[in-house]
Amino acid sequence: VFQTITSDNGSEFSELTQAIDCDQVNVYYTHPYTSSERGTNERHNGLIRRFIPKGKSIDDLDDTVVAYVENWCNTLPRKILGYQSPNDRYEQALATII
Repeated sequence: VFQTITSDNGSEFSELTQAIDCDQVNVYYTHPYTSSERGTNERHNGLIRRFIPKGKSIDDLDDTVVAYVENWCNTLPRKILGYQSPNDRYEQALATII
């Protein structure tokens, strides 16, 4: 489903290339402290922050609140996706591999 993965240099991504088939997915690493290299990700984080302030633990939220935010983000049309939602694009990608 994913054509590329762009990660920062955090330890959680240290073994990423061993975990996926790099012949099928291109993996890119950003430079340290340059969140601008992950612009779409940073934009998405900003959308989440409309509902969940930075520093607030998701563990403290009711599951229905988290599900609402998740659904809102995944059904919001995005300019970068040709004004389709992430859900729309995901369904299209799945249809091509099933």
